[in-house]
Amino acid sequence: MNRMDYDRALYYTHRSQWDNLLILMVRTQDDVLSKRIEQFLHAYNFSNDYTVVERKLYNLLRYVDHANSLGIQQDAEEISMATT
Repeated sequence: MNRMDYDRALYYTHRSQWDNLLILMVRTQDDVLSKRIEQFLHAYNFSNDYTVVERKLYNLLRYVDHANSLGIQQDAEEISMATT
């Protein structure tokens, strides 16, 4: 799990840097993140229905939030194991 990829996904999405988001999609090792980025970018570029674009964006953001929370839990577990 590379938490930097999730931070980059948030940053690129917030700044509407779609080219950088596409590059992240190709380079990340997280298959689910890659798929969510792909689905969002496809909807953004080709969908005429804004609700589809919005739903794909929220799916991407929810996954990033979920993955970050798992990373924080894993970090906390590693720290507690190291101190005992």
